[in-house]
Amino acid sequence: MKKVYSLIIFFSIIFIGGCSKDFLKSYDRRIIGTWRITDVTRVGIGGNTGDLPFTDGTFTFYENGSLDYINSANIVFKGTWELKKKRSNNNDDDLQVHSLQITAVDFTTQQVLGEYYDDINFVGTDHFKAKIIYDFHTYVTHFRR
Repeated sequence: MKKVYSLIIFFSIIFIGGCSKDFLKSYDRRIIGTWRITDVTRVGIGGNTGDLPFTDGTFTFYENGSLDYINSANIVFKGTWELKKKRSNNNDDDLQVHSLQITAVDFTTQQVLGEYYDDINFVGTDHFKAKIIYDFHTYVTHFRR
């Protein structure tokens, strides 16, 4: 029986040692890097994904809170990002959720794009979902490395 426990502990250490430690990092650290929008879906009644400022393109999030956004037409926007931790609106849960505020400006045309994501969740090392929650519908934006 002692050998079985030793084997279980040994393989557990090997398994954990081989996995990415990204899940141990704070959201502020995990988001740093380049992400592309791969999909935007709408759940619920009403709404149109065409009204959203970010439905495609690539974001690069920097440690200092700045970002670069390049849309599908290769127009470069410069801006800022901020993550905040807040309590869930669901009274049954005492969960904390992370929100993401993004503002980006094309300094050539002075076009300003901005979005507030009510909730973001990392699905894995290379994927996170950001939700925009409106009255009767929710938009889910998928970001991948």
